[in-house]
Amino acid sequence: MTLKPKGIGFYLRRDWELYALVFLPMVFVLLFKFGPMFGLIIAFKDYRIARGFLGSSWVGFRVFQEVFSHRLFIPALRNTLLLNFLDLLMGFPMPIILALLLNEVTTKWFKKVTQTLLYLPHFLSWVIIGGIAYQLFSVNTGMINNLLGSLGAQRFPFLTSDVPWLVSYVLIGMWQSMGWGTIIYLASISGINPELYEAATVDGAGRLRQCFSVTIPCIRSTIVILLIMNLGRIMGGSFERIYALANVAATEFTTTIPVLVYRWGIQSMNFSRATALGLFQSVIGLAMVLASNFVAKKLGEEGLL
Repeated sequence: MTLKPKGIGFYLRRDWELYALVFLPMVFVLLFKFGPMFGLIIAFKDYRIARGFLGSSWVGFRVFQEVFSHRLFIPALRNTLLLNFLDLLMGFPMPIILALLLNEVTTKWFKKVTQTLLYLPHFLSWVIIGGIAYQLFSVNTGMINNLLGSLGAQRFPFLTSDVPWLVSYVLIGMWQSMGWGTIIYLASISGINPELYEAATVDGAGRLRQCFSVTIPCIRSTIVILLIMNLGRIMGGSFERIYALANVAATEFTTTIPVLVYRWGIQSMNFSRATALGLFQSVIGLAMVLASNFVAKKLGEEGLL
C-alpha cells in the first residue's frame, strides 16, 4: 500500500510556527538584498534622477567603456589588488598561527582572557580605530613618536608617507581581524577527535609533530573555505578602513575601487558610472569565488558550493 503524498498545506499547518519565524528574515532578504539588484540597470543607462530607472535612456556598454578608460581606473584597480593581496598574504595565516598557539595553552583563564582581548578589536568601528592610530602614530603628537623623540631617535612618518602608510595599513588590519579568524579555527580544532592525538603520542609524535600531522590536516577544510571567502573579497576591500586611515600626505595607495565608487556615486552624483564600477567589482569577485571553489573541489577539498 502506497502512501498518498501530502500537499504543502499539510506541512504549513503542521509547522506554521517555524514558517512564521522564517517569514520576517525572508522578507528582509528579499527587500534589502534582492530588491536593490533592480538598480543594476543604471549601469546600462544614462541615468537621471528626474527620469527615474525606467525613464532614463539605454546606452548599452558605453558607461563601462567610460569607466575602463578613465585615468583613475587603472590606479584604483592596482591599489585594490595590492592592498587585498597584502592583506591575504600577511593577514590570512595569522589567525591559524594564533589558534594553534592558543590550542597549546593549558591554563584556562589565561586562554579565555587572551581570546577576549584578541576578539575585541573586531567590534570596534574603523572610525575609532583610525582615531586611535593617529593618536599613536602621528608625527608631531603621536605617543609612539613622542617616545622615539624622548629617546633621541628621529620621528617616523608612520601614516604620512606612502610606503610606511601601506605597511601601517596592513598591520592595523591584521590586528583588527585576526581575533575573528582565531575563534573560527579554535572552534574547528575543538571538534578534532582526541583519539587522533592519543594515537600520535603512542607513535612518538611530539606537540609540534602533532600540530603538523593532526591539527592542521583536520582543520584543512575550514582553512580552504575561509581562503575561498577571502579570495572573493580580493576586488573589494574595506572602504571604511581606507577612509579612516587616509590623509592628504599619503595618497599613493588610497584610491581603490570602493573609494572610487563612493567618489563617483556620492560626491559626483554620477550614479551610472559608480554602478558600472561596482558591478564590475562584484562580477570579478564572484568569478574568483567560483574559480577557487572549483579548484578546491578538484584537489579533493570541501568547497562553498
